[in-house]
Amino acid sequence: MDFIWYIMAGSLVGLAVGITGVGGGSIMTPLLLMFGFPPHIAIGTDLMYAGLAKSTGVIMHAKQKNVNWNIMAAMAAGSIPASLLTVLWLSQYDTPDFYQEILTSTLGVMLVATALVIIFRKKLLSARGADHPKSSHSRLRYIFFAGIVLGTLVTLTSVGAGALGTALLMLLFPTMAARNIVGTDLAHAVPLTLTAGIGHVFLGNVDYSLLVALLIGSIPAIYVGTHISTYVPNKVLQPVLATALMGFGVKYLFF
Repeated sequence: MDFIWYIMAGSLVGLAVGITGVGGGSIMTPLLLMFGFPPHIAIGTDLMYAGLAKSTGVIMHAKQKNVNWNIMAAMAAGSIPASLLTVLWLSQYDTPDFYQEILTSTLGVMLVATALVIIFRKKLLSARGADHPKSSHSRLRYIFFAGIVLGTLVTLTSVGAGALGTALLMLLFPTMAARNIVGTDLAHAVPLTLTAGIGHVFLGNVDYSLLVALLIGSIPAIYVGTHISTYVPNKVLQPVLATALMGFGVKYLFF
């Protein structure tokens, strides 16, 4: 019976990931903790699940030309090395319990602040003017350094590859269409979460039976969600993303 519940949990999260690119670790890790799994197992298993499950969404978004590979590569250049260094650091401790609460609380503040910026995005853009093409290289440098922070946070908490990555792209590339933000963030999340997940495999933090159940439920749900996202206009999808970020942030701050 528990196996069936885990499949249903995977379906729920997979649908959210396919539609918005947000919701992997932000929803899955709390669900696994509610099922009674210890934090280090929830984090490690969720990272492997996210890396394998999101690969399906990346294939679909790539076929629909929703991925900006230059931006994705700049993020990965910062996040992948940071993830490897974080795994090396984690190997010095028994479990990640000690710093999980601090990181999730900090992430909650960042998600709430980012959601507010997205909500008032049009007013901010009109106040500062249109996007300037000469700033594109600077933004790539910013997203590289943001990737370093993101790689560390995701490896330690399994949270942020979707929610925080999406927010960073929306802030640094304000003229990018919402579907391209979702596709680019998913394309970056796969190598990042796989790197972090494999690191947790070596740390002994992955429950393989749970992982199989989550994948059974999520892979078809991500496929359905990705197709739905193609027909959702930007003016609908962006508020959905902002609302999701706000909800996740409030949860980490107060619950």
